Amino acid sequence: MAKPVRAAIGDTWIRCSFCQGDVFRNREVKLNSSGAEFMNLGWANESATGLICWNCGYVLLFANPGLKLYKVESNKG
Repeated sequence: MAKPVRAAIGDTWIRCSFCQGDVFRNREVKLNSSGAEFMNLGWANESATGLICWNCGYVLLFANPGLKLYKVESNKG
């Protein structure tokens, strides 16, 4: 399973929009478009960072290259 992380953009720490949790697991998410998929160019689609709330599972997507991830030593819960 993915390691827990906290995330920030600049001085703003990211919190879950649903439960206000601040610990996530992350994964790369492809932002597929139907046109690119139709032409077999899905590999060229832009990607985003998906943050999955460790507490409730809500998924937040960020395409901002300024997103920074910070390892959490141990899960709070």
